[in-house]
Amino acid sequence: MNLAEAIINKNVETHPLKSAIGFKTKEAWKELSWKKFSEMIFKTANALKNVGVQEGDKVAIYSDNSAEWMIFDLASMSIGAITVPIYTTNNAEQAEYIINDAQAKVILVGNQEQYDASFEIVNKEASSLHTVIITKKAVWIKKENSFYLEDFIAKASPKLEICHKEYEDVATLIYTSGTTGTPKGVMLTHGNFIKAFDAHFEFFTFKNFEEELSLAFLPLSHVFERSWSLLSLYGGARVYFLEDPKNIAKALVEVKPTMMCAVPRFFQKIYAGVNDMAAESSSLKKKIFNWALKVGSETAELRRNEISAPLGLKIKESIANMLVFSKIKEKMGGRLWFLPCGGASLSPEVTRFFESVGIHVTVGYGLTETTATLTLFPLTHFEHATSGKPLPGVEIRIGEKDEIQARGNGIMKGYYNKPEDTKAVFTEDGWFKTGDAGKFDDKGNLIITDRIKDLMKTSNGKYIAPQQIENLLTNNNYIQQIVLIAEGRQFVSALIVPNFEFLEDYIKKNNIPFTSWAELVKSEQIITLYKNKIKELQEHLADFEKVKKFTLMPSEFEINTGEITPTLKIKRNVVLKKYEDIIEKMY
Repeated sequence: MNLAEAIINKNVETHPLKSAIGFKTKEAWKELSWKKFSEMIFKTANALKNVGVQEGDKVAIYSDNSAEWMIFDLASMSIGAITVPIYTTNNAEQAEYIINDAQAKVILVGNQEQYDASFEIVNKEASSLHTVIITKKAVWIKKENSFYLEDFIAKASPKLEICHKEYEDVATLIYTSGTTGTPKGVMLTHGNFIKAFDAHFEFFTFKNFEEELSLAFLPLSHVFERSWSLLSLYGGARVYFLEDPKNIAKALVEVKPTMMCAVPRFFQKIYAGVNDMAAESSSLKKKIFNWALKVGSETAELRRNEISAPLGLKIKESIANMLVFSKIKEKMGGRLWFLPCGGASLSPEVTRFFESVGIHVTVGYGLTETTATLTLFPLTHFEHATSGKPLPGVEIRIGEKDEIQARGNGIMKGYYNKPEDTKAVFTEDGWFKTGDAGKFDDKGNLIITDRIKDLMKTSNGKYIAPQQIENLLTNNNYIQQIVLIAEGRQFVSALIVPNFEFLEDYIKKNNIPFTSWAELVKSEQIITLYKNKIKELQEHLADFEKVKKFTLMPSEFEINTGEITPTLKIKRNVVLKKYEDIIEKMY
């Protein structure tokens, strides 16, 4: 079955007038019903056919999140074409590589910058690539083969017979972010998505899922947000699209979502912010906060084990919610209860905090090559400090060097036009090699220990799992980014990027002279502040795991400098090479 058909037809038949998607125009949020949503998809699909897009052709999307992004995606799949998302943080050269490798016929761009980049590609290659521009604010450089979306679909029919696809037919090419080399196009099929979605609904047994509202603020170009948003639509829930993730705090209050997928940093910042606010409160407020957390923790533990709380505890929880938790939840819109989390590990103290507040963070593990999810927390009987249990239809085993290997519903068809690379990531008996190290606990929960390639061995023969330590040290408002160094060294050191927003407040409160960040990060007062904070944070680590020396960096690691991927993962090898001189000075 075609994924677009599985999403559109069922919902249009069941509730045609119910809202499907939401988007912001100027200052107001608007919605499209399933009937109107499907008509927009079909008009776009017919417009694609009108410019020659056929079954199996590639359609690229190089745009920020928007309703048009999702419409274009489903329209492409509706006619049997293959969607190729491109991160908006990719520069023209990176976008060009993907477009040429995929041999895209059409590209949807969101704004002037993206149009200019696509124009460079078209002009350089003298290609017949058609460019469709979402916003009419963008100025055409060249009109040939360029359209505003409104004009592109104006004369197209709102009726379409969706192209039949088999489960093994490719639905999308998602290019890996290239932490270890040239990006590769991951081929995910219609069956990968549909079977994975069915597995999620079997795993969670949601009640009244069609009443849920999800806010898409992570990039749709990433497998996590795209899979979650498509899953939400598949289940009949509404999805609102946030164009600029920097506006997430405002959007949460305006949209009031009930569900939303997010990355660990989102939770870490809320956790650190709430705890810092509590620490600066009066002694009475601090006591109330700590009491509320204790009550919340007790009720969360009972809820986790499906045990009914006694009346006295229920009354305490109601008071704790009124005095403390409701205020935290209101900052997040007031209705959030289910938050899938992926992309990196999340510390158990953070997941316990959110459970205490009454928000279930569903920690999961997966890759682009596995259609996002392999394992995740169930709604109850989950174990903190793990990555949960395998989805139905997913098998996991631990191979050589403790490598996590998987097979089942979501495993990719392979890398596009790269048979040797595809062969390299599968075992002879057909298991996908994730490149991550892990183990199972005695209850069958998967525990990720680290990326195999990232494991470090000190000159004393001790193994360091950097991600766990880096995660621990970023669970606060002091550290924005961190890279550990230990391979072949006698001790662990680190490059640390401070949270400059937090640091700015700190220096104002403490009247510290400030002329530039480059000067401030060398200040003895600031260095001492970080020494004390790091000492406190790593108190429970083994001595050989502790950061002994560090250098504060004057600016963040950036995507456009090649230091981090579009999904904000640090390219360790790039950073280590680029700052080699700074690292050597620490030893």
